[in-house]
Amino acid sequence: MSELLTGILPVLPTPFSRDGEVDGSAMSDLVEYAVSSGVAGVVFPGFASEVEHLKSEERRALLAIVARSTNRRVPVVAGASGETIQDIIEHGKYAEKLGISWLMIQPPKLIGSSAEDVIAFFTSVSAALPEARIILQNAPAPRGSDLPPETIIQVVTAVLQIIYVKEETLPSGPAITHILNERPTSLLGVIGGGGARYILDEYARGACAAMPAIEIAEAHVDLDRAWRAGDHATARDIYIRTLPLLTLQAVYRMRLTKHVMMRRGILHNSIVRAPTAALDPVSIADIEASLIELGIASVPPKQLKQSA
Repeated sequence: MSELLTGILPVLPTPFSRDGEVDGSAMSDLVEYAVSSGVAGVVFPGFASEVEHLKSEERRALLAIVARSTNRRVPVVAGASGETIQDIIEHGKYAEKLGISWLMIQPPKLIGSSAEDVIAFFTSVSAALPEARIILQNAPAPRGSDLPPETIIQVVTAVLQIIYVKEETLPSGPAITHILNERPTSLLGVIGGGGARYILDEYARGACAAMPAIEIAEAHVDLDRAWRAGDHATARDIYIRTLPLLTLQAVYRMRLTKHVMMRRGILHNSIVRAPTAALDPVSIADIEASLIELGIASVPPKQLKQSA
């Protein structure tokens, strides 16, 4: 298994059963789909996993399933963000017990956004988790701290355990350029976010990986491979064909992701806990058209009803 993070690293959604409980069997199916699609790794939990709506025991149980289901075929990045430093350390220690050393951590907003405060936070986390390989997640406000790139450079220079930055503030491109131009040698790269809606701009600026949602993983893998092979025309063609669906995904979020995974026969329902906009017949028809344009087959509705 590669020690570096490059390529497509999708954030796994959290599947729920019809009674509202987390669905461990479906989580295994999601991992198998991701790995068979050629992804370079998987991420769980993240924003796209409805992490704020998971109990600690659910979060741990599902992470254990992800670790077991990947069976070391691809790296697992454990989202270890939490409301307090202690929460984060506990998440990190549990991931460590599962053999996961990659931790993606967003600094809690309560600590502030000054370089000094963020450095102190990550210094404490690093001391408690000395074996962790940390990805600093810089999410946009209001959800994230929206750290400027100058602050990011100060933080990663001071805390050598941070070896990647997931940069998804808007616009992410100039921030990625600044971080890569000014980075210390300890920082191995910058990973793009934003649902892969800006992936070509991020790659052109030197981003080494992307963390989109999972619903069109193979299309993102094909795009990534074409780009790395120098076939930028093919990468752009794939990118353009993904945009209608990704534009909808920005609005309907994990509800769209789960709907698509259900239509593809991987999930049995599209139940979400997070408050998200409902899909109506017009938006569903738009999704179906986008899947056709991408050459992605859907399971016939009758078959879906039988498997639900």
